[in-house]
Amino acid sequence: VYRVVLRAQLAGIRACKVGARWDSAHRACVRSLTRGLVELGVLKGAPHELVAENAFRPFYMHGTSHWLGRDVHDVGAYEDAEGNPEKLRAGAVLTVEPGLYFTAGDRRVPKALRGIGVRIEDDVLVTAKEPVVLTAAAPKSIADIERVMAVRS
Repeated sequence: VYRVVLRAQLAGIRACKVGARWDSAHRACVRSLTRGLVELGVLKGAPHELVAENAFRPFYMHGTSHWLGRDVHDVGAYEDAEGNPEKLRAGAVLTVEPGLYFTAGDRRVPKALRGIGVRIEDDVLVTAKEPVVLTAAAPKSIADIERVMAVRS
């Protein structure tokens, strides 16, 4: 599950480019998570059709991003005056935080996955070049997480 969420998060971060719609990270994460749900045996079908049907929603029920600024959940427009999604500009900072959540009693989910939830969050600065992960010093790779978990306090 962690690998699926991490892969989705990395896709979401890559989508944070100048000129992209502000929700491009969410759309990239949803596509990747849905493919992962098929790989895990949670969903069956063509991922693009499952995305169109919102079949992922029982397991990923929140958005991927919000603006960051002076507040953790900064006030800011998500749509322009015509109701279109805002475009990302250099200097914008937003979160990219996908997750998957499997309740303990959900019989639609393989038994081994029940009761597991994973969410990975980073703060991302949009630049004229590549997105910059401001929280890159936090452990995130599987090897880094295993190293942290192996340390006894």
